[in-house]
Amino acid sequence: MINILTMGYSNIGWDEFCYALDQFNIGCVIDVRSSPRSRWQHFCKPQLRVRLNRVGIAYVHLGDDLGGMPTSGPTDYATRRTTAAFSTGIESVLAIAARCTPALLCSERDPLHCHRFLLISRHLHSLAGVRVAHIRHDGTLEGQEQAEERLLSRRKLTGDLLTDRNQRLAEAYALQERKFG
Repeated sequence: MINILTMGYSNIGWDEFCYALDQFNIGCVIDVRSSPRSRWQHFCKPQLRVRLNRVGIAYVHLGDDLGGMPTSGPTDYATRRTTAAFSTGIESVLAIAARCTPALLCSERDPLHCHRFLLISRHLHSLAGVRVAHIRHDGTLEGQEQAEERLLSRRKLTGDLLTDRNQRLAEAYALQERKFG
């Protein structure tokens, strides 16, 4: 089983961020931001790479392949998942995950509001032998299926007798992508 975690840094400080990475034994941070900049200097690509390397964590930027707002190519997620760049990015994530536990990094606190859930984790979760979970700011892990249940609940698409879960989930993802994608 390959384990892949995700994390949104939002407004947390560097020490809290490092603590979370250590708590979940993260060996590589995979930055999936299209533009790896932040108002928090320690989350800007150059400083982030140096700081992570100092604490023994690798840094890889895959925002060109997996970012939510690519500089070229389609921006809608359904089409984006069919591109060669996306496939290359996914292959890179899986290769890293075969060697250590990676954390996909973006800025949004709640994974439901982020392309790392709507685009990347959704695809990874569909692959056999891959488990995706999200590091929450309270220090807990939320599995992809738990996050999907939360999405269904937020979109008021739970427990419909006329549609199966996969249909409701596809609708919930589509609604969420229109709002945040």
